[in-house]
Amino acid sequence: MLSIEDVQVFYGNIRALEGVSLHVKQGEIVTLIGANGAGKSTLLKTVSGLLKPKKGRVLLEGKEIGGKAAQLIVKKGISHVPEGRRVFANMTVEENLQLGAYLRKDKEGLKQDYEKVYSLFPRLLERLKQQAGTLSGGEQQMLAMGRALMAKPRLLLLDEPSMGLAPLLVKTIFRIIEEINQAGTTILLVEQNAHLALSIAQRAYVMETGRIVLSGTSDELTSSDQVKMAYLGGH
Repeated sequence: MLSIEDVQVFYGNIRALEGVSLHVKQGEIVTLIGANGAGKSTLLKTVSGLLKPKKGRVLLEGKEIGGKAAQLIVKKGISHVPEGRRVFANMTVEENLQLGAYLRKDKEGLKQDYEKVYSLFPRLLERLKQQAGTLSGGEQQMLAMGRALMAKPRLLLLDEPSMGLAPLLVKTIFRIIEEINQAGTTILLVEQNAHLALSIAQRAYVMETGRIVLSGTSDELTSSDQVKMAYLGGH
């Protein structure tokens, strides 16, 4: 579904991605693990059109999307839940969700998708008229994911969904990620919590300083000594 081929991305003169290649098949959860600053968020931003690759290709179902405008990429079926959630703090929960759906014209489908988001995240229904900035961190994460789902993505990019959340909430968020996937959405997940990420993904890639250094099934990486030492606390 998604192919990234030999992609290089620069911030000014600094190379952030050095010839990264990976692929995500339809229906999969694929996770990207690695230390802070490894280039994981940069890669997601490149897929969603927030950054332009200097070299290489980004293909969605065989068609080049690298360097296209972010709103066109949303139209093609890719939604991005950024690191740090980035909800519109001064708008209500409802307005944030409406913004997620701003490109859509299908009234009936929209109604169903609002219902779907409320069933995944009942807390949002309780808080509809509340300003997003007054929500807890966990509720803001739910809102950011709900907002992305309102664009009806076929591919969902999730950047650090567990960041700063209490362990119990993290479990809930990850259960919901699995539900979203089971309902038919393909997921590319960036996550610091390698243990959790590997537990729900089918395949994984390890990034270090802008390069992919390891890839394989989640089971292979979970049992790799290198991954255990670096990302799973040696267990």
